[in-house]
Amino acid sequence: QVSEVFRDPAYYLALRREVIPHLSTFPSLKVWVAGCADGEELYSLAILFREEGLFDRTLFYATEINRRALAKAEAGVYDLDRMARFSQNYQQAGGRASLSDYYTAAYGRAAFDRSLRSKTVFTEHNLATDQVFSEVHLVSCRNVLIYFDNSLQDRSLGLFADSLARGGFLGLGTHETLRFSAHSHLFSGFDESQRIWRRNAVPEVNHAA
Repeated sequence: QVSEVFRDPAYYLALRREVIPHLSTFPSLKVWVAGCADGEELYSLAILFREEGLFDRTLFYATEINRRALAKAEAGVYDLDRMARFSQNYQQAGGRASLSDYYTAAYGRAAFDRSLRSKTVFTEHNLATDQVFSEVHLVSCRNVLIYFDNSLQDRSLGLFADSLARGGFLGLGTHETLRFSAHSHLFSGFDESQRIWRRNAVPEVNHAA
């Protein structure tokens, strides 16, 4: 699916203003971009974390089942005619500079600076069959679950819950929710208008069980 850098700018603005202050309290960070597609979400987060001073102590995991998409994400090259929209999103997301500071344009293409992926592990991962691989502080999985049936959504949300450190954050897409998931009791609403939840610091009893 075609995405955009800083797609749904209000989501990234909420991360910048509301989530980053909490993440900044950790000495080191891990971020999982699940279903990273062609990489737009990864570069959005890398830029945001750099601007907020957390990039150097963060390890990003960009995972995707589609090898071709994963290779494109790792390359970080996009059509130049998309950059105007990307730049508009970036500004609306609270960008502190110009998006053009982060890429080089030539021959109708724009390549994001290699340094933005210097802290990223790109790897294949299947939310339907694979298991948790690391403890992380933020899972951002946007506009992926809408393509799954209920059972696969629940499996994915269970993986995210198992991956997140206590007090970690989960960000989903505009039309996605964990409200009716079997794992909803493990989370508290943080900014549900932007589809951001927080992993409970203290385990809660699932009263629906």
